[in-house]
Amino acid sequence: MQSLCDHLRMQIDPPCVVSLTWRLEDAQGQLIDELAEPVEFFVGGDDLLSKVEEALVGQSEGFEATLHLEPEHAFGEYDADLVFFEDRSVFSEHIEEGMQFDGLPEGAATRDVPTDAVYTITEVYDSHVVLDGNHPLAGIALVLALKVRDVRAASAEELEHRSVATSPLSVLSTLPPPPQLH
Repeated sequence: MQSLCDHLRMQIDPPCVVSLTWRLEDAQGQLIDELAEPVEFFVGGDDLLSKVEEALVGQSEGFEATLHLEPEHAFGEYDADLVFFEDRSVFSEHIEEGMQFDGLPEGAATRDVPTDAVYTITEVYDSHVVLDGNHPLAGIALVLALKVRDVRAASAEELEHRSVATSPLSVLSTLPPPPQLH
């Protein structure tokens, strides 16, 4: 049985892989990210936000859409409880704003925050460091203008991992926060 993502049918139906280009802006029209060259994403897995997948399913190569994503459909609401001070002595000598850690650094004070979040250093002082566990785009309404450049069947490895090599979460998680963030 052929997959619905077979090039002959070109229909997006999970599981499959789509190649997308896009322009991502905040609600005020400030550019956050632009994929001018197509990047592949696994549909039906862990690569795309659910609202993006919903818009793609049933479509085919050439489909274009502009999606308005409220924070709850993108990277969540901003949670002030995920911003806190940590003693400077917990960190190595060579740290700077923008560095990220998977989970809390070893020796961090025990607090009621997720231990599996990615924490970003937002400020460095002599006695303490400010950590933020929010995604850089948390609390921001987004506008995503996308175009489907290609559709193909997923490989066995992609099916197993429910992902391709580059996902939008990894693409977007490396972006610097827009200037008007918090």
